[in-house]
Order: sequence, then C-alpha cells, then structure tokens
Amino acid sequence: MTYKCIDINDALPLIQNDAQIVDIRDNVSFQTGHINNAINLNNDNIAAYIEEANKDVPLIVCCYHGNSSKNAAAFLTDQGFQEVYSLNGGFGQWSAVFPDQCSQA
Repeated sequence: MTYKCIDINDALPLIQNDAQIVDIRDNVSFQTGHINNAINLNNDNIAAYIEEANKDVPLIVCCYHGNSSKNAAAFLTDQGFQEVYSLNGGFGQWSAVFPDQCSQA
C-alpha cells in the first residue's frame, strides 16, 4: 500500500467528511496558522498518534509546500494507515485558496 498526492480542491471534501489532517510543520508555523482541526505531528507525539489514531479514516499530511509531506505520508502508510494523502501545495497553497478553512492555535 502506498500514499497518493492530492490537490487542495480534492482534499476539501475529504476534510469536510472527517478525514484526519496532520501538519508536520514546526510548532511556531503551526501556531501561526493551520488547516482547521489539524494535529501538529512531530517527533515528540508521533508514536502516541500512531498508537491511538483510527487507521481506517482517510489521513491527509500537510507541510509547507507539499514536499516534506510525501516522506511523512510514506512513513504513515508503512505504519498501517489505510488511506494516506500528501497535500499538493501544502499549507501555503491551502491558506491562499481557503483562508476560511484555517485557524490559529
């Protein structure tokens, strides 16, 4: 099983239907703004997240511009998540197109 890349316009309906969103950007960037209901995933909380998350729910991985999320998506697929996406354009593109779907921590 492998992850897929997903454009922001295709990701929006998944998110509106309760897909999980994990944001792998640094904490300061996440605090400044992130996709609504996203979880900031980092080295300190990833093991607990993997253990506790519902691996059958679609999972969208977000980074700054859609590059780093590919490695994270591949890793999470290897951890047993069934439907994993890397968000093309990352938070940069998401926040430009969907500012009403963003919040601050």
